[in-house]
Order: sequence, then structure tokens, then C-alpha cells
Amino acid sequence: MTDAIGNGDEGLPPAVVGRHRVTVFKRYLWLHYHIFSGVTLWFGRRITSIGWFVLISGFALGVIGIDIRVNVAYQGVMFLAFVIVGTPVLTRFSRSKFAVERRVPRFGSVGNELAYSVVVKNLKDSFQRGVSVLEDLPDPRPSIEEFSTTPEPDEHKRNWWDRRYLFYRWKWLIEQRLRAAPIESECPDLEPNGSVEVKMKLMPLRRGPMVLERISIGCPDPIGLFRSLVKVDCHRKLLILPRRYPVGPLPLPGGQKYQQGGVALASQVGESEEFVSLRDYRSGDPLKKIHWPSWARTGRPIVKEFVDEFFVRHGLVLDTFTENPFSETFEEAVSVAASFACTIEEQDSLLDLLVVGPQAFSYTVGRGVGSLDKMMEVLAGVQACRDKPFSSLENLVVSHGSELSGCVCVLLDWNDERQRFVRCLQQMLVPVKVVLIIPAGDEVKREPGVMNGREEDFHVIAADEVEEGLRTLSQTRAR
Repeated sequence: MTDAIGNGDEGLPPAVVGRHRVTVFKRYLWLHYHIFSGVTLWFGRRITSIGWFVLISGFALGVIGIDIRVNVAYQGVMFLAFVIVGTPVLTRFSRSKFAVERRVPRFGSVGNELAYSVVVKNLKDSFQRGVSVLEDLPDPRPSIEEFSTTPEPDEHKRNWWDRRYLFYRWKWLIEQRLRAAPIESECPDLEPNGSVEVKMKLMPLRRGPMVLERISIGCPDPIGLFRSLVKVDCHRKLLILPRRYPVGPLPLPGGQKYQQGGVALASQVGESEEFVSLRDYRSGDPLKKIHWPSWARTGRPIVKEFVDEFFVRHGLVLDTFTENPFSETFEEAVSVAASFACTIEEQDSLLDLLVVGPQAFSYTVGRGVGSLDKMMEVLAGVQACRDKPFSSLENLVVSHGSELSGCVCVLLDWNDERQRFVRCLQQMLVPVKVVLIIPAGDEVKREPGVMNGREEDFHVIAADEVEEGLRTLSQTRAR
């Protein structure tokens, strides 16, 4: 297979481009982008706003005083050059030393600013003034393998130059790997061996586990042009939950359905220990139903009989089958599922989350069963599934079909395979509501297909219009 950069792969879909090997030219590009990004970050974090003003002024004076025979502006350039070069050297001799204690909550949420505090202690016998505190997040630069084999979405539509030099791919990969945007905070003056509490803010950008490894303390030079960074290890881990959109009362499909174990089933996992009567043992009754005191008294096996009632139990099916692990469409589908899950507290029903990741699993919340926070944790860790067929999700849902009053399917495609899955649920007499998430800007019209006649339960939402789409969806009325 030929190389993806200007050697015959122009116009191929991203899934094909992404399988290409590491090449010498890609290594060359990666090395230069890697060094350039590192240098940019190094200067950006160490030069203060006053320092940038001095740098720009020095450059302007250099342009003006390029001819030393006409003016003396070059003397100002020399002075500023001495200051710019000298102050970083002075910061290298800084002997500042700090201890840090970070106090962060267990959870954050994508798109919601995370507020927490950091206790900074001065370990030296001298005052520290003008100190700033910022998070030292993990390096977002991609590896050579990731840079070489992971294309930007719609990269094949870019011009020849951009496809060859892959600069936009580099920028896009850094955006995908950057889990949060740190916000720098000013620290009050620190007395010798004193400590202060600093309020910090962080904007989570990606869901999933986030590890905060180090805090950087910025110590400026005497004239405030440059600062040294003292890095202090302070390991903390938190979980970033998916973005959630406001969803009004949702008209979910289906009604009450017979559930073995009755309402007691909705207050614990498994069957309730409460019973309404005793009866003789019948072949096939589980041993855990045996009422041992009655057996000992009568000399024959007696079992407990449970209440059987009807209540609503919905399935929330999340489609994880996509070839693009960084798909924004997939991320919005997870957000939609999380938004639906949050409505369970307003409804007297159960909700089963059915999803396939490394393995197929379900999780139930509602009416005292499970925890909504736990379901949010599950959704925060969901990843795109590329090593299993879609039929694994179909088998999982069908195995629960007899228990479901209705099913909400959040899908990433509306192909024959997924329509066959919906038809299977319909044949089991399970009412289905389909929410199809499509890429932003996709103008291809999706026909209802197997949902024909139930158009009010078939919703197509673009990835960049999810909030508006969910608002419209919650206003529809189920039949």
C-alpha cells in the first residue's frame, strides 16, 4: 500500500488512510512539529505579559534601528537584548521550594468549570511574592505511531499541501488528547514557612478518568519579565462525566409490564426476601426460595411465594460501534444517553443501560435500584467498539427484551444491520424510540425505514445541534 501523503491515497476515506504505516517523511514531520510545540509551550508558560511587551518592543526597535548610521535605536535594542537574555539566567538560580496539597472533588463534567482549591506552603525562610499557580497537565503531543496512523476527520477533503504536511492532523490530535484547559491562578504573598489556600479552576474538555500529576509554581524574576517554574508532584485522580443537556419530561415508549418479583424487585438487586404466602415445593423452584423453618416444622419442603406486579422498565441502548475513536458524533451520542439517564429520577420506572465495550453489560437504575452516579461513571468510561460486531449489542438487548416496557436506541448509523435490530425488537412487541446522531454538516436525508408509520419515534439529530434536537424531542408526544 502506498504512503498516505501525496503518493496515491488522495481521496481515500479516513478508515483506509488510518491503516498506513510509519514512514521516514512522517517521522521528519513529527519530529519538527514535536520540537516546535515543545518550544512554544516552554516560552508561553515562562514569559510574562510584560516580558512579551518587551520582546515586541525590542523587535520593533530592531526594525527601526537596522541602519546604525542613521539613528541610535540600536542602543535600545542592545539594552533590551541584555535584559531579555539576563533575566532568564537569574531565574535559574532561584532556590524556591514549595509543598502542595490539592483538594479536588471526585467528579467533574465536560463543559462545566471545575472549581477546587490548592494549599501552597513555602518551604524557605524568605518571602515569596508575585507567585502564580497552574496545573501541569500531561503532554498532549501524540506519539509517532498515533500521528502516522490516525487521520483527521475528512482529511481526504483537504488540499494537496495540507494532506502532505499533515499540520492540521497534528493540531487536531493535540485537541483530542488535551483533556482539560487549565486556568492560571494568582497566589497571595507567602510568608517564610507560611501557607495559603489558592482557588483553582479547570475546564474539562474530555470525559473519562483524568489524572492530575503535578502543580507548577511560577516564580517571577525581580523585574517581572520571566519566571521559573517549580514543579511539585501532587497526584490526584478524578472522573470527568459526559456533557449533559437539559431534557424535559420525555415521552418514552411503552407502558407497564409484568415483572417477576413485583415492586420489591425495584428496591434491590435480585428478588425480595419479603413474601405474601407459603406453598409446597414444586419441581424447578430455586433453593433460595425454600422456607427452612416451615420445612423443619412440617417435614416437607415449603417455599416462599413472592408478589408479582406490573411497572415500567425501559432500556437505554447506546451504539458504540464506530471506526473513529475520536468521533465527535460518538461523543455526542454518549452525551445524549447521559441526558436521558438523568431523567430517570423524575420517572417512577427502571432504566437499563445496555452497551457493549470490552464486554457486553447492562446496568439498572431507578426505584431504589443502583445509583445514577454509577451509571454516569459507566458512560464516562465508554469507548468506541471496533473489535466486535454489532450483533453482540443486538444479542444483549434481545436477551433483556422480555423484561422491557420500551426501548430508547441511541444509534450512530441507520444501515440495514441497525434497522434489522430495530425490527427484531418490534417483532418482540417492544415499543422503540430511535435517536439517530449524525455528523455535523451531514445533509443526507435518512428515511424512517422500519420506523415507517412511527415517525414520531424516529429522530435524527446533527452532532452540532444536539441541545436543540433534544428540546424538540422532549416536546413530542408518544402515542
